[in-house]
Amino acid sequence: MTGIAAPERDIVSWEDLDRLVDDLARQLSGRDFDVMLAITRGGMVPAGMLAYRLRLRDILVAAVEYYDDTGQHGPTPTFFQFPADPLLRGKRVLIVDEVWDSGTTIQAVTERVRQAGGIPVTAVLHYKPARSAVPDRPDVHAVETDRWVVYPFKAGL
Repeated sequence: MTGIAAPERDIVSWEDLDRLVDDLARQLSGRDFDVMLAITRGGMVPAGMLAYRLRLRDILVAAVEYYDDTGQHGPTPTFFQFPADPLLRGKRVLIVDEVWDSGTTIQAVTERVRQAGGIPVTAVLHYKPARSAVPDRPDVHAVETDRWVVYPFKAGL
């Protein structure tokens, strides 16, 4: 039987996740943030873990997807939930997601934070430079990879 080979995978355990978040916390130590902005859904767990390590209590959520008129992945973002501008204006905002794949989602969130008058810093567990479709890169990341990453909080999907 011939077929397309499945992509190589990185299976992340809860212990691995803890180490990755710890790495981000070390890289961010000494920097002050006024608020954390977690990107749903993948960024929620690492953002919560990172918030404890950085002693951040003010955590906001951005829910964004890319859809076209037919409901398929499209070129422009749809923000289902995003903090009001006054919550971001003049604030140092730590934006957290689990992975920077194409980078389009976190870039859209970052731009929206800038438009609101916030000062964004991006942090992701995994950065995939070969897949990135945007010129930027995360300010902080724990691992560079081109593999498919499976997180423990997504197990069983």
